[in-house]
Amino acid sequence: MKTVKRKSRWKKILIWTSVIAVALVAGVLIYLSSVTYSPSKLAEAAMQSDSQVRVTKVKEGYRFEPQAAEAVEPNIIFYPGGLVEPASYSPLARAMAERGHRVYIARMPLNLAIFGQNRADAFIAEHPDEAYVIGGHSLGGAFASRYASEHAGKLEGIFYLASYADDGGSLNAAGLSALQITGTDDGVLNWEEWEKTKANLPGDTTFVSIEGGNHGQFGSYGMQKGDHTPGITEDEQLQSVVKALDGWLMK
Repeated sequence: MKTVKRKSRWKKILIWTSVIAVALVAGVLIYLSSVTYSPSKLAEAAMQSDSQVRVTKVKEGYRFEPQAAEAVEPNIIFYPGGLVEPASYSPLARAMAERGHRVYIARMPLNLAIFGQNRADAFIAEHPDEAYVIGGHSLGGAFASRYASEHAGKLEGIFYLASYADDGGSLNAAGLSALQITGTDDGVLNWEEWEKTKANLPGDTTFVSIEGGNHGQFGSYGMQKGDHTPGITEDEQLQSVVKALDGWLMK
């Protein structure tokens, strides 16, 4: 009889433990969903294929490529910022595809690049003999840097949008070209860390500062918590980023 009671007690404990675990997971998912930034209507529209750019959902993300011509190398891989849906960067991806490049935006688990550092592998596997650069926004840039530090031989360069190479993603001996773009009205970027981690960048690094640019306008998802009001429009910031990327890719 005692054995039966013990089994019954342990069964109840296991059931309640499972219920609590499920509730905790559900709570975390609901919370993350509530604080995740969604794409603007402009970004949603940029996700649609047209006569210039073909947009395709692929394994681990989305591919943007020119419709009327062969893609121009290098291909571009992009890691989104933390808790930002990937479609929020479609205006940038489309703009670069219109200039001839094949662009991939990664879909991250829970919209956090910390859980998807190696997403680039699936994109590179599509055209393994072509050239690639990788980059990202905010948290995405940090984990793009970590990927690059472990796979420098697969890449020609890396770009950072309001981001930096932390110690885990140091590239100071990688021999890659780098581009680091910031906005003067960015209220989210940790400027102290940004300055300190310059030592982790390659010697061949180009720095671009966008006057009036803020943190959120590197994507298209509205005002981000803690950010400063920008001194320029979202489109003006986008065009500045595209110009900087164009110049860097043609070096």
